Amino acid sequence: MSTTSAVRTPAASPIATPLVTAGVKTVSLLVGVALLALLVYYFIGVDEGATSVFGKSMVIHEFFHDGRHLLGFPCH
Repeated sequence: MSTTSAVRTPAASPIATPLVTAGVKTVSLLVGVALLALLVYYFIGVDEGATSVFGKSMVIHEFFHDGRHLLGFPCH
């Protein structure tokens, strides 16, 4: 008589992530996105060339010039 034995493998269980760790990741992601959004807003909407943080250069202003008008920011 032959006997077969079934090999049982343990069921996969999800990895529990503590809420604190998930919250820190979420907050750091939100802060990073907010800083990036403020930086983009500065370059497109605020930088006028003469009042630029990067000196009295019009390079950044001219680079975003058409985008400024497309988005409705006045610059003249």
